[in-house]
Amino acid sequence: MAKYSEDEVLWRHILARFNKGISQYGLIEDGDRIMVALSGGKDSMALLSLLAEKSRIFKPRFSVVAVHVVMTNVGYKSDLDYLRAFSEDLGVPFFHVETSYDYSEQSGKPHCFLCSWSRRKALFAKAKEMGCNKIALGHHMDDILETLLMNMLFAGSPSPMAPLLKMKKFDMTLIRPMCLIRERELAALAENRRFREQTVKCPHERATNRTKMKNILAEMESINPEACYSLWRCVDKILSTVSADDGDGDKIF
Repeated sequence: MAKYSEDEVLWRHILARFNKGISQYGLIEDGDRIMVALSGGKDSMALLSLLAEKSRIFKPRFSVVAVHVVMTNVGYKSDLDYLRAFSEDLGVPFFHVETSYDYSEQSGKPHCFLCSWSRRKALFAKAKEMGCNKIALGHHMDDILETLLMNMLFAGSPSPMAPLLKMKKFDMTLIRPMCLIRERELAALAENRRFREQTVKCPHERATNRTKMKNILAEMESINPEACYSLWRCVDKILSTVSADDGDGDKIF
């Protein structure tokens, strides 16, 4: 019997969960041209690696491009040469676009919200320019469950981010192919494969409500190790009763 390294065992597990998510939620079809939003974090780099491998199989046939958005008026910095080399080593074309946002304390909108929305608009525009019909985002199961908890606690709405979201306003479909993969699995993969972090972290990173939701999920798992998978069954029930047409399951900041 063949013996696999620790990294190979982890990769095969992640790939199986990735393929299950794609199949279960119908995320990829023949002829898709998919843009990966490559932020430079561990999640988006894992997503690009997974999609690049899957694009080399016979069915379904789809193509992948990677796009990194540079926010010129925020003090974080990514190594563009490294991201380009990482993408091209996977056989994926790499592009980057620059944008910015206007911030006013009187607007009531936090930096993270404005930055996220501006990056999303830049991705939509670039996707249209390049003939992409789908944008793949690096959200994993923990992200989706944390958003569900935040929406319940702060908005009184049990609305998670959907694995597939058709946005009529922008004529674009968002997909989250890593929806069945846990964050700790991606963190282990990043360590095994020595993914580099951003060279300068965002100055607006701080403890947020999302951090508190991570702690709540950890506490739930200390009570029941299967708590996150039980919560995911709730997500599936919610998604089965609502339309994923238009709207947006963006993170709450």
